[in-house]
Amino acid sequence: MKNNLRKEGKFTYLEIGEGTPIVILHGLMGGLSNFDGVVDYFPSKGYKILIPELPLYSMSLLKTSVGTFAKYLKEFLDTKGLNNVILLGNSLGGHIALLTTKLYPESIKGLVITGSSGLYENAMGESYPRRGDYEFIKKKAQNVFYDPAVATKEIVDDVYETVGDRNKLVKTLAIAKSAIRHNMAKDLPKMNTPTCIIWGKNDNVTPPEVAEDFHRLLPDSDLYWVDKCGHAAMMEHPDLFNELLFDWLQKRNF
Repeated sequence: MKNNLRKEGKFTYLEIGEGTPIVILHGLMGGLSNFDGVVDYFPSKGYKILIPELPLYSMSLLKTSVGTFAKYLKEFLDTKGLNNVILLGNSLGGHIALLTTKLYPESIKGLVITGSSGLYENAMGESYPRRGDYEFIKKKAQNVFYDPAVATKEIVDDVYETVGDRNKLVKTLAIAKSAIRHNMAKDLPKMNTPTCIIWGKNDNVTPPEVAEDFHRLLPDSDLYWVDKCGHAAMMEHPDLFNELLFDWLQKRNF
């Protein structure tokens, strides 16, 4: 996937396919490869997939916040001349998608969230990540999934590298705190954008009651459950995730 990345101004992104644009937002510890299943499936169904790399670690600490990333996303949409897009976000990416939809509803025609922050999350469990403790990091990474085997050595190594880099660790904690501060419970009832909620029944990071709260608070939402699944349904059950999302898009005439 890295070989297919494009650069335009300050933006680095993946773009595949033609048709209705689906803009994908990765999470705090996630990457573009988390959505390989979506990227492989939807271009053949008449959708254009775009995944911008979020500047999680390149902005100044004072600007490292959910709000800044929402503005960055809007700049990306404007640069690409995109309107009436579908936003798809996992974890922090879902939170950024929600806030972008609240701030710029005229640009977003559909919203898809999975394991999204914005209401409540248990990102670090009872403790912050420990630098230099590989086994601790490995257990934390495995806890994200129902099947710990999904947390491959590559995934664990990426998290370990992030936590081991002092600058990245400081930014990671700043973003996590910004997400907690930026609770959207009061905003959601005013957001009428059609929303698809796909959630793992065994999510330890954003538990199932979070999905139920999103569904209750968002006026025009549909909730779909994925059994034996943790925080990243598109990684653990890519075929079912694609099927649920495609059916929802068809139902909504997107």
